[in-house]
Amino acid sequence: MELASIEKLLDKYLKAETTLQEEKVLQKYFRSNNVAPHLHEYSVMFNYFKESKDEVFTKTIQLKPEIKRKKNWKWLSVAASVVLLISIYTGKQKYDEHLQRKQFAQIKEALQMVSINLNKGNEALYAVSSNINKGKNAIGQLSTYENTVNKVLKTVNN
Repeated sequence: MELASIEKLLDKYLKAETTLQEEKVLQKYFRSNNVAPHLHEYSVMFNYFKESKDEVFTKTIQLKPEIKRKKNWKWLSVAASVVLLISIYTGKQKYDEHLQRKQFAQIKEALQMVSINLNKGNEALYAVSSNINKGKNAIGQLSTYENTVNKVLKTVNN
């Protein structure tokens, strides 16, 4: 076969435009020993195709299909979202409870300070009250002395 026609067929083959008969012509040419030196690389390719055509798969094929579970990631994301919402809700409740306890402790401390200061004030009032009572008693005793002095003076004057 002429080299020019082989090169045209090879060009068509590389563009995937050849018929089966034209491909057989190319295979026959490249398997022969009369391949042009600049086309020798294509003979390797066509020889590989012939050898691979003769290959046989000898391993047994397992016909039992493996059951693959299709993982439904949508439900997993929904479940994760629900867990996140529940944890945020319970966390908010715990945080609010913590704030209430903290406020209660502050109020309790403030009321204890008020109670202590009121007790100090009551003690001061009791001290003043007892001093007032002593003063009244002293005035009462003075008036009894005055009465007795007046009586004594009247009897002396008479």
